[in-house]
Amino acid sequence: QVQLVESGGGLVQPGESLRLSCAASGFTLSYYDMNWYRQAPGKERELVAGASRFGGSTNYADFVMGRFTISRDNAKKTVYLQMNSLKPEDTAVYFCNAKRRGPWEADYWGQGTQVTVSS
Repeated sequence: QVQLVESGGGLVQPGESLRLSCAASGFTLSYYDMNWYRQAPGKERELVAGASRFGGSTNYADFVMGRFTISRDNAKKTVYLQMNSLKPEDTAVYFCNAKRRGPWEADYWGQGTQVTVSS
């Protein structure tokens, strides 16, 4: 069974850091682009960062401001999001997403982990 489980969220003060983890099971991770999305109350889910199948290409939303880094370890079947210099506006539920493109297109989601940045 395909499963994505996020962890590492919590409550931090502005300027502090968190590292989110996404543990994957039930599929070969290297076949998938991996993404982090987030959703704040009353807002649409938005893409935060993405990494290509082998981590060679990454992309980030403008609001990341160079503060976040996505990485992946296909052997460990884990994806990470290092978040530095956190701001209150980063407060949201963060979701891990696995997307396979091409003829066998697939799209999987984790349950989310809460990140709260508050003084």
